[in-house]
Amino acid sequence: MDVNSLFLFVIACLTINMIPGPDVIYIVSNTMKGHTASAMKAALGLGVGYFFHTMAACLGLSAIIVSSALAFSFIKWLGAFYLLYLGVRSLLSVWRGKQTIEVKSNSVSSHGVFMQGVIVSALNPKVAIFFLSFLPQFVDTSAGSVSMQLLLLGLLFSTLATLCNVLYAVAGNWMFSRPSSQRYSRALEGVSGVLLIGLAGKLAYSESQ
Repeated sequence: MDVNSLFLFVIACLTINMIPGPDVIYIVSNTMKGHTASAMKAALGLGVGYFFHTMAACLGLSAIIVSSALAFSFIKWLGAFYLLYLGVRSLLSVWRGKQTIEVKSNSVSSHGVFMQGVIVSALNPKVAIFFLSFLPQFVDTSAGSVSMQLLLLGLLFSTLATLCNVLYAVAGNWMFSRPSSQRYSRALEGVSGVLLIGLAGKLAYSESQ
């Protein structure tokens, strides 16, 4: 992977992971109860779950690439359409002005938060689909071991996602107790929607060459 692709990957990861979603709700719910330590455990638990998805995507996609270049190309096209779907859905949500996050201070128990985070992340099929859709877009089959590329990309994504979650754990209460919180979350969702559509278009263009 060249430097430009790596930079784009990092920007995409940060933007996507800053969008308030189920993981953020889980973390901020602990923070708003005054349990910053529990929120940190939740963030780390989710990070461990991301690692499981990284390994699964690495093993599964590597096997497909080795067996059939055509099958891998098909997966990349499906992934592009999925990213396009996510991007359009994000923009529609912003356009309709829907509330993207609602945190209730009594929605999460503070017991076993770390393991809950691992389970919530590892057993979330949407996370698995996202990994299988997102990582292949940045794999260059002519640039060395595909398995190593997938592993490094997955670990980098997991690390950046965990850092974003830790940020929410520390500052979540301040962020979402403010009147402008919904405007903030919608802005992030809009930026992510544009980015996801751009990634989908980039793949479609490169595949057509």
